[in-house]
Amino acid sequence: MLLAVFSGEIEVENMIFDNHSHTVFSSDSEMEAEAALEAAARQGLGLVFTEHYDYDYINTRHYKEMEFRFDAAGYWEKYLPYRGDSLRLGVEIGLSETSGAANREFLQGAPFDLVIGSIHIIDMLDLYYPDFYEGKSKAEAFGRYLRVMADMLRANPYIDVLGHIDYICRYAAYEDKELAYGDFAGLVDEVLQAAIDCDVVMELNTRRLGDSRAVEVLLPVYRRYRELGGRYITLGSDAHAAENIGMNFRAALDMAEALELQPVTFEARKMAYCR
Repeated sequence: MLLAVFSGEIEVENMIFDNHSHTVFSSDSEMEAEAALEAAARQGLGLVFTEHYDYDYINTRHYKEMEFRFDAAGYWEKYLPYRGDSLRLGVEIGLSETSGAANREFLQGAPFDLVIGSIHIIDMLDLYYPDFYEGKSKAEAFGRYLRVMADMLRANPYIDVLGHIDYICRYAAYEDKELAYGDFAGLVDEVLQAAIDCDVVMELNTRRLGDSRAVEVLLPVYRRYRELGGRYITLGSDAHAAENIGMNFRAALDMAEALELQPVTFEARKMAYCR
């Protein structure tokens, strides 16, 4: 693994961290903290809980019982006894054009270690459901997604990490669901440049790295990130169940090494290199 020249201001962790996971505080997860920690320990991984906070979800047509909100103070109080060298407490904030003020207010509720910013909702439509894609070509849907992502990065520079640039590929209603750099080079560059300009680290989400086609398509995206000046990434499984902690991390580490990108984690909103 290529290691950057360490400055005195950046600490070094002795383990790799899975920086993206969801326990019972997330509306779509039933994973218990103890099971997650045991799974991470078996693999020698550190872990960050990053519960969903999507302020606008209750305004989508699919809002039922999943409100994707939680009490920051209650979360911190419950999990503080677990927090330490191998566990950090974070949040995955849903970024949208109407949630900025609410997100900032929410973050004042606890001293989070790591804040991931992600795009799950556009025009009050959940990207998980077919509604967002109806009446749109792939170019239109992916184009809208990437434009919103770039805009939200610049509008919300307080986040630490941009979550899963390829999130749309999980659910897109097209035969070819991949985000090929050659098809969207200009828009992808806008996202990557916005992340670099705002000192936001790109996440390498490992959920889809068991698919060789996904790896093939993602490589040029992260290579371009490196070319534009990106140096750091977080690795995150996006686990909602204990068996998915650390999913496909070997592939992710190989990819990071090949692209000379340094894996990092965060503690108290400060970046630390992972060996």
